[in-house]
Parts: sequence; C-alpha cells; structure tokens
Amino acid sequence: MNEHLLKIDVCTYICIMKIEDAIKQSKFRTMNEKALINVLFTANYFNLEQNRLLKDFDISVQQFNILVILRGQHPKPASVKLLMERMLDKTSNASRLVEKLHNKGLVNRKPCDFDRRQVDVLITDKGLELIEAASSSMDKMLSELCIEEDQAAKLSELLDLSREKQ
Repeated sequence: MNEHLLKIDVCTYICIMKIEDAIKQSKFRTMNEKALINVLFTANYFNLEQNRLLKDFDISVQQFNILVILRGQHPKPASVKLLMERMLDKTSNASRLVEKLHNKGLVNRKPCDFDRRQVDVLITDKGLELIEAASSSMDKMLSELCIEEDQAAKLSELLDLSREKQ
C-alpha cells in the first residue's frame, strides 16, 4: 500500500472518528471528563505523528523543541536555564538533550562570558539546516489538520482558559 495514501486515510479516519469510537467508550461521567480524555488522546496522536516525522532526522520531539528555541535565539546564545523555561515538555532534562545535540554537531556549548557557572548554547549551521528541514515536515503535518484556522484559534483559546483555572 502507498504510504502517502495510508497517511491520508489515517488522517481522514482520525478526523472523522469521534472519541467514543476511538476508545470504544460510549458514556462519560461528565463533558469535562470527555473533553480531557479527548485532549489526551489527540495529544498522544500528534506526539506519535511528530515522533514518526522526526525519526527521519534522527532527533526526538524534545530535541526538536530545543533546536526551535535556539533558532529563535540565533545568533544570540541561550542558557540551559532559558531552554528549560521555554521547553514544552517540562519533565525533560535540558542538559542531557543539549549534550546529545552537541554530540550530533547540531549545537555548540561555550562558557558564559559573565557567569562561569553558566553554559551558553548556540545552534550550529548544521543545526539550522536540520531544523529548517524538520520544520518543513512539521508544517506539512500542520497543514493537514482537519480544522479551519478560526476553529484552531478558538480551540487554543479554550485550552488556554482550561489551564488558567488550574
């Protein structure tokens, strides 16, 4: 079977599938429970899709996140502390991720000029090239979302609202 057609079929299947059908559960205690389960299920779907796309670039989702942050900082360096603050996955070990990226030649580390305890992290040209290519794959995934731009804005607003109450 053609992988591209399979991807489209899976996207279509996920887009038209209701959470009740996806997890084979017809009743939920509350609509908030249903919404939470739907968010978790959908987040897991997108996480798996990101991992699949990034496998071609030999980086993890967390490493991709670090490279995106560093690309945004470029040409200025970022401290490991700044990376930790801005990372999406707050449970990740930023120092370990930076070490892995350094070993792949995607980032450089150097002592900070004004704080000897701090390490400055800079994305390399190789890292910039990789993040551009990986971002193009991610952009393609985003373009295949099954919702319109205004719906995405509303969804984002609702998700922000749900965290404000925590």
